[in-house]
Amino acid sequence: MSVPLTAAPAPQPSIAPRRCSVAIAVPPLQIRRLGLVEYEPTWRAMQRFTAERDEATPDEIWFLEHRPVFTLGMNASRRHLLAPGDIPVVQIDRGGQVTYHGPGQLVVYPLLDLRRLRLGIREFVTALERAVIDLAAESGIQAERRRGAPGVYVGGRKLASVGVRVARGGSYHGLALNVALDLEPFGRINPCGYEGLEMTQLSELGGPDSVPACADALEPHLRRALRLDA
Repeated sequence: MSVPLTAAPAPQPSIAPRRCSVAIAVPPLQIRRLGLVEYEPTWRAMQRFTAERDEATPDEIWFLEHRPVFTLGMNASRRHLLAPGDIPVVQIDRGGQVTYHGPGQLVVYPLLDLRRLRLGIREFVTALERAVIDLAAESGIQAERRRGAPGVYVGGRKLASVGVRVARGGSYHGLALNVALDLEPFGRINPCGYEGLEMTQLSELGGPDSVPACADALEPHLRRALRLDA
């Protein structure tokens, strides 16, 4: 970088009053257990929360189950909907292709200020996956991530799906973990856009067979992976 040879004028003293920065106390993380809920009103509630939050808004994690629904990501191809039948299909604003939600599946929506947590999107997704892997390990289940294919897998079958969106620095959508559900609807789609991908669930692998119990067990792993108690 070149430096000009002429001397710059001496800076003049500022007469503007000093402003004191005031630290905003952020309320603690809120955990909400919503039970069995319809998909679309919950999605709209996440959007409103994210649009209205500010720097003092506490982060929240929602644990819930959905009534049967197929969801399509923003750029998803409908060719992955093979035979949806009587199960509703909702096009939404997350990434990814098509997946299924239904009773017996633990859905986790982390509504987090990623800027405040200093988490990038990739790091955020990895943390969600890590929490599930650590939970599975408690039951002796060896689960893993796959490069380029978000989610958690056991022996080539998919245990959990991840699809997120970030707006104004806030995350919504999140994680769907198969606990003890009817897996048949996954056969009506190409899950996450992969033809022939098989799904599995914790109850078949020797893990928890109750969604509430699974939520309780997953919470500390999420807190640790996302650095929410730091």
